[in-house]
Amino acid sequence: MPTLPPRLVLLAPMEGVLDHSLRDVITRIGGIDRCVSEFIRVTDRLLPPRVFLRLMPELREGSRTPAGVPVRAQLLGSDPAVLADNAARLAEMGAEGVDLNFGCPAKTVNRHRGGAVLLDEPELVHAIVAAVRRAVPAGVPVSAKMRLGNQDDGRLLDNAQGIAAAGASELVVHGRTKVHGYRPPAYWDRIATVREALAGQQVRVVANGEVWTVDDAGRCLAESGCDALMLGRGLVADPGLALALRGLAAPGWAEVAPLLPRYAELVRPRVEPRHRAGRLKQWINQLRRRFPEAQALYEAVRTLHDADTLVQVVRAMTMPEGDLAQEKARVSCDHAGFV
Repeated sequence: MPTLPPRLVLLAPMEGVLDHSLRDVITRIGGIDRCVSEFIRVTDRLLPPRVFLRLMPELREGSRTPAGVPVRAQLLGSDPAVLADNAARLAEMGAEGVDLNFGCPAKTVNRHRGGAVLLDEPELVHAIVAAVRRAVPAGVPVSAKMRLGNQDDGRLLDNAQGIAAAGASELVVHGRTKVHGYRPPAYWDRIATVREALAGQQVRVVANGEVWTVDDAGRCLAESGCDALMLGRGLVADPGLALALRGLAAPGWAEVAPLLPRYAELVRPRVEPRHRAGRLKQWINQLRRRFPEAQALYEAVRTLHDADTLVQVVRAMTMPEGDLAQEKARVSCDHAGFV
């Protein structure tokens, strides 16, 4: 049975959560081998470069976060030809690879034939992966992320085998159907069924779903038989989890808390003012699962809606006195127009 540490730890795409700003901050901590972008919705046309750059600005830096961690672009849609055209454009822009979304459970996405609903059509899933594989150079990896199924897992192997046969080099399997949503448990043993069915083929199967702790990771690897993990909410709640999985010292609250103002600074130019406070509170809320100190912070800021006020409270509650004094002096100079 595989044991810790995993050979590969991936940071999951999470729409509305793990955007460029949070990828930047979390990958600075370490232990993550690769990220996947939030999905880029493709309908009936070739998107202009500015759309890709808005959702994945790492394309400007060789598909790397500032910490140097690769980011793979994820496409979501149902038209093989249009997805192939957009994948080719991403390759031209220097994308590290192209990932295809067959796992999103959102009703809005599913109503427009995107995400997990496509798992009812294994032939279409195969056609999408095959078209994208043909459209990008051989050196650009093509991967996919899927759930066990849409309403049930009756076509699990049809989809997995179709993805592998189409030329994907990596398949992430979230151990729940669309109907399961995010309710525990994740059925890691069903991921093992996929891995066994694809044994001997040139595709790595990555386990995903309900991994919050080192113990969870060990059980997931054992039950799935995989040697790689994709982590989403677990890494948002505990940014040091990837390090802990490798037996390395994970940061405590004293190291994580200063990242909150940094995240707020990154969010400012990219998110509408009315949503900025919500993004920061969203992360603090997740951190409560791992850090007791985050509970007091969340209680202090949860009713605040002005991002600047919220950040002031966060700094006051998380920064050492000396650092806070320096920060106040810097802000004072900024407002006076000296810098």
